[in-house]
Amino acid sequence: MNKLKCTIVEAAARAKEGHIPSAFSILDILWVLYDRVLRIDPKNPHDPGRDRFILSKGHASLALYTVLAEKGFFSKDTFDTFGSFDSILGGHPDRNKVPGVEASTGSLGHGFPMAVGTALGLRIQSNPARVFVLIGDGEANEGTVWESALLAAHHQLSNLCCIVDYNHSTDRALDMGDIAEKFESFGWKTSCVDGHDQEAVYAAVTQPHETKPLAVIANTIKGYGVKRMESNPAWHHAFPTDEELVEILSELS
Repeated sequence: MNKLKCTIVEAAARAKEGHIPSAFSILDILWVLYDRVLRIDPKNPHDPGRDRFILSKGHASLALYTVLAEKGFFSKDTFDTFGSFDSILGGHPDRNKVPGVEASTGSLGHGFPMAVGTALGLRIQSNPARVFVLIGDGEANEGTVWESALLAAHHQLSNLCCIVDYNHSTDRALDMGDIAEKFESFGWKTSCVDGHDQEAVYAAVTQPHETKPLAVIANTIKGYGVKRMESNPAWHHAFPTDEELVEILSELS
């Protein structure tokens, strides 16, 4: 993971753009999904039978891009263009430009409803594909999240898994409390895991949930792996100076 984190930091430094700490908090989760869980072929990313993943917290796009590049959805040379004027890789993912991106996200609270609609549509089509969506704890302040949670439970969307990146970034504004308890009260099967423990994440997202949607509350640390960034709001949308870049890469290596 540290190798991928180095590429993320370097890309953000070049582009002077990107949300590094948010990307670090979800990187282990995305790696587990794309390496071991999602049924999807990078050479045929539009196969109707593929599993879908939607990154609702689109500002963490650097994590998604580096995993997609590592898995062969596009070249690593393309990843190196992140944030440049003519690059397909912007600060938020664009489904019309980036192979492997299922939804254009960024305005928080939108990706989760899209995931619920996708899961319901697949159910109507008798398509066995699954839908995974990742939201942030701050995003869970949005009313659309809970409206969508109610709808998914009502339709018993057992083909849907929502992963909450609970990195406590919203605590200063509004403490979300026990998010697992909230999802459970809305009719979901829920579990809590260490979002940086890949085996625990894998076990959580692959557990059976035959009649209910599944919510996995992943406890994470924003900026995980770089001490100066960990849970530090000043780094939310910051990029490293040349001196900081050298120090961060040294810490990660």
